Amino acid sequence: MRIAILSDIHGNTIALDAVLADVERQGGVDGCWILGDFVALGHDPIGVLERISLLPGLVCTRGNTDRYLATEERPFPAIGDAQSDPSLVTRIVEMNASFAWTQGAVTAAGWMDWLANLPLEFRTSLPDGTRFLGVHAAPGRDDDPGLYPTTTEADIDAALKSSDADLICVGHTHEAMDVWVNGRHLINLGSVSNPKAPDLRASYVLLTANNHGYKAQHHYVEYDRQAVLTALETIRHPGRVFLSQFMRGEIQSQK
Repeated sequence: MRIAILSDIHGNTIALDAVLADVERQGGVDGCWILGDFVALGHDPIGVLERISLLPGLVCTRGNTDRYLATEERPFPAIGDAQSDPSLVTRIVEMNASFAWTQGAVTAAGWMDWLANLPLEFRTSLPDGTRFLGVHAAPGRDDDPGLYPTTTEADIDAALKSSDADLICVGHTHEAMDVWVNGRHLINLGSVSNPKAPDLRASYVLLTANNHGYKAQHHYVEYDRQAVLTALETIRHPGRVFLSQFMRGEIQSQK
C-alpha cells in the first residue's frame, strides 16, 4: 500500500495542487489521509474541498480550525483578553473577520455539515500489524499543545503513552519531525500551507507498507507563494495581513 499523508492545507489550493502533482510524480498512491485544518484561513476554501473529494482512498480527521468553523469557537485571543491587553484588538478583529469569511463560503457551498462531522482521529492497522494513529495535534487532541521538534522526549512520551498505537502521525505545528520515543514512532507531517521559515516548502509524508514493514518519508515541495499573496490581495481576504507573513517567511520555526 502507498498512502499520501498530509495536513494543514488552510484553504491554499496553490500549495495543495503542487503537493498533489508531486504525489503523482512519485508514482501515485492508493489513498490519501488528511489530518485536519482544511479550509481556514486561506484564499480558496471551496477549491480545497472540491479537490480532496476526488482523491483516492480518502480518510480525513478534523483540525482545530475545522472545529472553530463548525462550532464558532475561536482560538486565543478572545474578546475578554482585550480588556486587559488592548493591543490584541486588531488581532481579534482580523481573526474573527477571517473565520466569518470562511464560514460564509463553506456554508454557501454546502460543506459545513461535512466539516462538522469530521472525526477526531483515524486508526488502522498496516499490513504488518503496525497500529497507526492519525490525529491533528496529539493523541486525543486537535489543538494545543502540539508536538514540535523542540518538544522534550519526556513530553513526547507523556503525550503518546496512552495512544495505543505504534506509528502516530500529527500536524498542527507546521514543523516537520520524525522521532522514535520508547518504541513509538512519531511523525509530524509539517504543513501544506502557511509554512514557517526557514523552509517555506509544502511538506507531506509518503507511507509505503507491506507485510514486512513500512517506510515513511517526508517530501518537500516548492510552490508559488507570490501567487498566494496575489490571490489574497485580489479577493481582499480579511486575513491577508496575517497570512502574508507566512508566505514572506516572517513566521519562524521553533527548530
